[in-house]
Amino acid sequence: MAAGVHAQSTSPGPAATAAPYFVENSMNVFRRFTGDGVKTLEFYGQVLGFGSIGAIGGVSRYQVGPSQLKFTKANTTFTRGGINDAAGMRLWTMWFPDEEALAKRFTDHGLPAPAFKTIDGVRSALVADPDGEWVHLVVAPNAPKDTYGRLEVGIAANDLEKSRAFYRTFVGLDELPPVKDPVIGVTKYPFRHGSTTISVWATPGPKPVNPRLAGIQYVVKPVDPIWALAQQRAIAVEQPLGETLPGLVTTWLYDPDQVTNYFAEIRPRPRPAPPQPPAAAR
Repeated sequence: MAAGVHAQSTSPGPAATAAPYFVENSMNVFRRFTGDGVKTLEFYGQVLGFGSIGAIGGVSRYQVGPSQLKFTKANTTFTRGGINDAAGMRLWTMWFPDEEALAKRFTDHGLPAPAFKTIDGVRSALVADPDGEWVHLVVAPNAPKDTYGRLEVGIAANDLEKSRAFYRTFVGLDELPPVKDPVIGVTKYPFRHGSTTISVWATPGPKPVNPRLAGIQYVVKPVDPIWALAQQRAIAVEQPLGETLPGLVTTWLYDPDQVTNYFAEIRPRPRPAPPQPPAAAR
């Protein structure tokens, strides 16, 4: 639980940022795949080794520490290519304890072993998943257990300052000092919440965006003041505030590069009234 969760009121007003309403010390991420879904799910489950926690409403879910990876099918076309060939969510970074075991899982599933390299003392490899999206595999032997529950989301921004402002002043994440990433050759601006980091960097010139390809989910309570703040700030809306599923109230918003930022509140569902006996039996 986040330490600064506000108490609910009958009519919650706008918040300064969304962050005070977070109720989990992590974020979830999702992608919509267009290729062979079986291979994509096998890649994250069996090859990378993340445990499946079942599907809900057609959404397949895998656990990375306290975060979830979520996957659904999309019937559209997205810009793939190199990491900097499009703006938006371009890279997931994950940590693993054993390079040999990880490489063996790749080859056991008919995939080429990752080309690991040591750069600045860190052993890692860049690979594309079966749908053409990029994953950075970092090997960290004998690290603290929570290292392997970390998740970093990489976003290439057409307007770096707008993106930084969105995650700092609207979402309200903690902005850390910039870091030079020698693997992808950019300066990243990281924003952290618990075990999850969003790292933003500038694209080399304007690039196409991929609306609805991928996004970030925040579990919040309540969601109403975040929707009010979004309207006040004129944040782009993918889906307005509403009940997505029974007991799940959400708003889906876009960052400046049309990465979905999805705020979800789980509300208690009213219990059905007990059946009444027939009138003749009363």
